Amino acid sequence: MHTDPVADMLARIKNANKALHESAEMPASRMKAEIARLLKEEGYIKDYRVEKGDSFDTLVVELKFGPKRERIITDLKRISKPGRRVYAQKDRLPRVLGGMGTAIMSTSNGLVTSRTAQELGVGGEVVCFIW
Repeated sequence: MHTDPVADMLARIKNANKALHESAEMPASRMKAEIARLLKEEGYIKDYRVEKGDSFDTLVVELKFGPKRERIITDLKRISKPGRRVYAQKDRLPRVLGGMGTAIMSTSNGLVTSRTAQELGVGGEVVCFIW
């Protein structure tokens, strides 16, 4: 069974978040770095960086917690999977928790949140939900 790198990334962030770790590390890819960039822009994570390695680069995601160590991320969910792709048309974009969460979409303009996709008037593949 081939593992889905994005699902792996989400699982690592979810597990590190659950265990209240400061950061989560995973093999880097452009797609994962773009997801991390959106998570940072949306305020779900503190920061991210790509560390150069010998055989592969490592993406380090620094998690963010509230003042009393409460988790900022409640959950992450992979929507479109390699075995079952999920797409949304520009007039049927997903809403996560009535607008409380964020949907990350892969569009012709690259990875964007569903809010940005709406502003751009584009649809695309629904990568994941985060709230």
